[in-house]
Amino acid sequence: MDQSNKHTISLLVSNKPGVLTRVALVFARRGFNIDSLVVSQSQDQEFSRMNIEATGDERTLHLMLNQLNRLIDVIHAVDHASDDVIQRELALFKINCSPEARTEVLQIADTFRGQTVDISDETITLQVTGKSTKVDAFKQMMSPFGIMELVRTGKVLMSRGLESTA
Repeated sequence: MDQSNKHTISLLVSNKPGVLTRVALVFARRGFNIDSLVVSQSQDQEFSRMNIEATGDERTLHLMLNQLNRLIDVIHAVDHASDDVIQRELALFKINCSPEARTEVLQIADTFRGQTVDISDETITLQVTGKSTKVDAFKQMMSPFGIMELVRTGKVLMSRGLESTA
């Protein structure tokens, strides 16, 4: 019996209008939910790199990867869920923070190697980077203070060493 799992998929695609729409439709048709999506230009401006975290079963993933690799503008589509890759995410947290709580919030942020990017009388905005589990843990620690806004980039990933990511 197939279980739904998180999959980290990277694609190297042509840098053309409409490619993202065609890729997203493959996920939608197969019943995969896209949890995180990052698209950026690669080292060659003719191509873009997509990093997608999606939830779905293994059998459907295999079919979907085959379908993605058949799309004319997809150069490579690879699932990196079990690979040893470098993964990072950036998050900005706007915290409800009175001057009395500021020291405690800054101490917690320092533990997570967070950076202060803005301070006002009643808020503090912090930047945290790292694995998604680190961002999740920081979110949990900041929740008691009141998270007013949270913006996350989604996962970016790269293969280690000489191996190409996609």
